[in-house]
Amino acid sequence: MNQTVKTAAKLAGVVVVMASLSFAAVPFYDWFCRVTGFGGTTSVAEAAPDTILDQTIQIRFDGSTSGGMAWNFKPVQRTMTVRIGENALAFYEAHNPTDRPIAGTASYNVTPDAAGGYFAKIACFCFTEQVLQPGETVQMPVSFFVDPAIVKDREGKFVKEITLSYTFYETPLPEEQAALAAEPAGNVN
Repeated sequence: MNQTVKTAAKLAGVVVVMASLSFAAVPFYDWFCRVTGFGGTTSVAEAAPDTILDQTIQIRFDGSTSGGMAWNFKPVQRTMTVRIGENALAFYEAHNPTDRPIAGTASYNVTPDAAGGYFAKIACFCFTEQVLQPGETVQMPVSFFVDPAIVKDREGKFVKEITLSYTFYETPLPEEQAALAAEPAGNVN
């Protein structure tokens, strides 16, 4: 085999490896953020821990919509003080002021970043797509806790306040909802 063929084969191998890594990067980054809390990514848990500390932490709630999303979206309660390890429940409210059904999905994060891996959600509206009918208002719960391990983390132990932020984005209506929205008024089968 001459040198040109060897070089071409090595370059083709590099291209295959680079393409493989690019496809693996997104799921790997998502996994890394969930495990470490990097970038304010929260944890997901089945239940709150058995240990509840006497130490408290202030939780702030923030809600917004992306450009073009017609909903009104806000936290019902702006702040809450919880004991570390305690299961807490907060609510956000969404209202569809339009004359059409709208589907939405929420993205979320917490700040400061040092708290991300210690803020765990048990149940959240952000896990599923939400559909609001014209004029509909709903309150959506978030069940969460702050992991007691935060008090032993070299950065986390200094966190006194955590902000949980959600942003709702409009998404295409599910097929069933889209078909209902497309039917002319008064058309009853």
